Amino acid sequence: MDLSWMAWTWETALFFGALFATLAVMTLLAVLRPEADRIGILGLPTTRGDRLFLTLLGGAFIHLAWLALAGEAPLWGASIVSVIFGAALFRWA
Repeated sequence: MDLSWMAWTWETALFFGALFATLAVMTLLAVLRPEADRIGILGLPTTRGDRLFLTLLGGAFIHLAWLALAGEAPLWGASIVSVIFGAALFRWA
């Protein structure tokens, strides 16, 4: 398979590797420790998978907002905000 059309870097590979590892861990958790829906501060029933999806979506929007507002500033700040956002979602949502 020729993948030369895409600019694969070690950062891109690390991102997708972490994403696939997260999905594998979530699948294992779903099999080994099934979870019932819980209602948090969002006011709607969510599962671990729902909270993971919201975390990934929120992280993408946080990074886009960071790029729009901070311009050429390094993305470490947006990544830190995204991790805090995800931890809060998993804890209280």
